[in-house]
Amino acid sequence: MADFDLLIRGAQPFSEIGIAGGKFAAFERGSAREEIDASGLRVFPGVIDAHVHFNEPGRAEWEGIATGSRACAAAGTTTFFDMPLNAHPPTIDGASFDEKRAAAEAQSFVDFALWGGIVPGNLDEIEVLKKRGVIGLKAFMSNSGIDDFSSVDLQTLREGMKRATACGLIVALHAESEEITRDLSAKCIAEGKTNVRDYLDSRPIRAELEAIREAIDLAVETGCALHIVHVSCASGVALIAEARTRGVDVTCETCPHYLVLTDADMARLGAVAKCAPPLRSEAERQQLIEKVRSGTIDTIGSDHSPSPWSMKENANFFKVWGGISGCQHLLPLLIDASYDLDLLTRVLAKNVAQRFRIAPRKGAIAIGADADCVLADLKAVQTVTTDALLYCHKHSPYVGRKLRGLVVRTILRGQTIYRDGSVCSRPFGQLITPHS
Repeated sequence: MADFDLLIRGAQPFSEIGIAGGKFAAFERGSAREEIDASGLRVFPGVIDAHVHFNEPGRAEWEGIATGSRACAAAGTTTFFDMPLNAHPPTIDGASFDEKRAAAEAQSFVDFALWGGIVPGNLDEIEVLKKRGVIGLKAFMSNSGIDDFSSVDLQTLREGMKRATACGLIVALHAESEEITRDLSAKCIAEGKTNVRDYLDSRPIRAELEAIREAIDLAVETGCALHIVHVSCASGVALIAEARTRGVDVTCETCPHYLVLTDADMARLGAVAKCAPPLRSEAERQQLIEKVRSGTIDTIGSDHSPSPWSMKENANFFKVWGGISGCQHLLPLLIDASYDLDLLTRVLAKNVAQRFRIAPRKGAIAIGADADCVLADLKAVQTVTTDALLYCHKHSPYVGRKLRGLVVRTILRGQTIYRDGSVCSRPFGQLITPHS
């Protein structure tokens, strides 16, 4: 009888990884039903992308779970957290959670968790969502762009955070000031200023900082665990880090597009690079990179937010759908940027699993954990091409970019799901829920 179902040999920094029953079982040689010679490759824990929009049910034509999770597998992502908005209905009550869960269990090639939402009128659903197993609750402090997922005023957010605290749920916030962004946008449009630069001017860093300050104050008042998503500026990260020194339970995420692209790229590329908060200057990008390198940023997620190209075509840049397609290159983009490999393990796996309470099952190559891992060739160079994109809509600001770092194989619970450029399994993703 074989010791292991699968033995991975030669991958750095482990020489032997034995997998049995879908779990990491040992770090020593033994007999196995299948062996992988991973000499010359680096093994990482399976990436956990805590920020994607797969828009199902209701808007699968933007990006469905089948196409989105295929792209995740190609990136070395073995677990994604799907945001509540852009689906129709959004995940704001028990029935919508059940509908999305059923769709994901039928179609996802990787494991998944589901965010619930906080919107005006659904506060009584927070406990219901907790019982269903949401990973946390998402709210917008500025206009979300989706009619059925409204932003929250401070009073609604305060009450939502109180209820989240009572349920033991983390709250994730899109932190931009609605007052600042609304007024600046209205002024630009009234003056006929509707190009890319005008859009950038309408969402200044000060709008982000004001919202982060307000969110931290509410976290102090309510005792809520807070996670600020897609922070685009080093000064925002600094506010969050300072709050932690005062004992506030707050963490933050940034995204690859803020680390590799700038406002000049948005001006050059146009709609394919529109996002909110927007891309910042080269100086801001460099400062944010230093925050990553120093370990001040807790997690990095793709914020994959796709749409049909028809929603990107408008002479008025304010009306263009804002969302970057990027989940397929989350790990390669960061490998290419030459970050410390142990740091990547933390911000893409370990920290995510710990913050969202899915460790020790996820987030580490450790005895007893789910055998989720990715084998990457750190020296191989790939060029991002439209044809190779697995998204429903084949557009991305990274098309044409050469990346040093190639995902060779992705393994989910001991089963190879992606190998040498192709997804090679059936969908068998499972719902992952936080432990108490």
